[in-house]
Amino acid sequence: MSFDGMAEQAAGFKFDPPGLDRDRFLVENRAALSGPGVRGFLAIADLWDLGEQDKIAILGYPGRSTFYKWAREARNGKPMRLSVDTLCRISAILGIHKTLGILYLMPEEGPQWLRLPNRGPLFGGQRPLDLILSGTMDGIMQVRRYLDAQRGGQFAAPTTAPFEHEPWRADDVVIVE
Repeated sequence: MSFDGMAEQAAGFKFDPPGLDRDRFLVENRAALSGPGVRGFLAIADLWDLGEQDKIAILGYPGRSTFYKWAREARNGKPMRLSVDTLCRISAILGIHKTLGILYLMPEEGPQWLRLPNRGPLFGGQRPLDLILSGTMDGIMQVRRYLDAQRGGQFAAPTTAPFEHEPWRADDVVIVE
């Protein structure tokens, strides 16, 4: 009996949270997501101006030759299968990138925010990118959750981000009928 099976038997109920489909971890599903995931990750990494070591750190420190093999196979549409951990890292980066696109009007502002020191309690003066590049899934997910909270309207401490936009005034809003 598996550990999950023993835990379920001891607890008296089945651990099967709604909305979590364990099939997503099947080999064939990971194979279908791996190539597009790597291509998307590489495109975002280029937009963020990340270097080779940065990309490798985000992906969990695969060997350099492994990283280049993944990139080559993904670009050439070759079959590949990444680990669940690597796919989760890529998914988190895709989520960070998407949220930055929602929060910032200009495409260059999101990557700029990643590179600026942030006085928020989570960052303690570090750049958000430093947490992402820590090499841990936790660092990536902390930035992801922070941005998701921002998008949802949660409070955050002020940052030193250079905003040149004046707040909107009532006479700035035009209603067209």
